[in-house]
Amino acid sequence: MKSEPSAYSIDDLQREKTTIWDGVRNYQARNILGEMKKGDLAFFYHSNCKPPAIVGLMEVIETNIVDPTQFDRTSAYFDVKSTPEKPRWHTVKVKFKEKFAQSLSLETLKQTFNSDDFLVVKKGNRLSVMPVNNTVAQEILQLIRA
Repeated sequence: MKSEPSAYSIDDLQREKTTIWDGVRNYQARNILGEMKKGDLAFFYHSNCKPPAIVGLMEVIETNIVDPTQFDRTSAYFDVKSTPEKPRWHTVKVKFKEKFAQSLSLETLKQTFNSDDFLVVKKGNRLSVMPVNNTVAQEILQLIRA
């Protein structure tokens, strides 16, 4: 799950302990959020910074939350077609697990994984939420903890 550190960083999550992952406005990413289960782990990825990198770990603690930003007319994520009776956007609540002592840069990820195994390294594929298979997740954790 990615966020620009200037908008919401791993340090923000560490300080707040929990947050809802609001503002996702891509249907594919929304559907991935909808498949998440309580207890799932997620990497926190800092994007649009130098260097973009995996910087921490969080845990899904609640699922199927209606994203409140879709109803807030002052929000950049307001959706005029969404109503409280028929919300279009749902999300999850996550809690901070770990800030990695060293981050794992996109460059390192590209050198380590191919795009068939890990979508983050596929050119042009930068969804805000992407699945990571267990084998890749274990390899990422090994790289970070090496």
